[in-house]
Amino acid sequence: MTKIILLDAVGTLFGVRGSVGEIYQQFASEWGVDVSPVTVNQAFFESFKAAPPMAFPGAESAKIPDLEFEWWCGIAAETYKKVGVLNQFSDFRSFFGELYDYFATAAPWFVYPDVKPALTKWRESGINLAVLSNFDSRLYPVLAALKLADFFSDVTISTEVGAAKPNSKIFAAALQKSNCSIEETLHIGDSLTADYEGAINLGIEAFWLNRNTVSQPEVNQFSTLLDCFNCYFT
Repeated sequence: MTKIILLDAVGTLFGVRGSVGEIYQQFASEWGVDVSPVTVNQAFFESFKAAPPMAFPGAESAKIPDLEFEWWCGIAAETYKKVGVLNQFSDFRSFFGELYDYFATAAPWFVYPDVKPALTKWRESGINLAVLSNFDSRLYPVLAALKLADFFSDVTISTEVGAAKPNSKIFAAALQKSNCSIEETLHIGDSLTADYEGAINLGIEAFWLNRNTVSQPEVNQFSTLLDCFNCYFT
């Protein structure tokens, strides 16, 4: 019997309004730097995929916010470097500080329409809910700003654990927080590798939330959280 559902954050509970490239273009233009949102969006995801996991094993907790900032600053710098405009910023770190703080607010995010109805149904069914994410410390204010925080008993993030999904250590940390066994846990997320395979490899039952609805019949795949609820709990 499932006692707890671990849910990923970005791409599962909420997503970016428009695109990262549009936001990066908007902020750059305010600093007098002209870039194409499509080009910078592609450069961002190339830089993001090439970056090491956002986890800092052995780091003191007090230093984690600075490490998170530097990790993202490196990705942003590489992004603008790829499109050939990095040297056009008069003070890149100050620019990036504004961009970084913006993503700690509700403004760049939207909650998927299926999320709150599904979370409400699970909570009414007596299921405990927790977040398991490779996001950084800004997740806490974002969840609060999007009015999602009250649904969850715990939040586990990679930067605090020192390991990122699909590493088994972050799943184990979430289980320890919830005091639930593998058999009592279900994980749902939008990444086939980090979420679905990461959980399955540890023996945790998992659903792949594939909002793009690309067929992959060998996995437990759903396009909305409500589909997950209807299949598993009705």
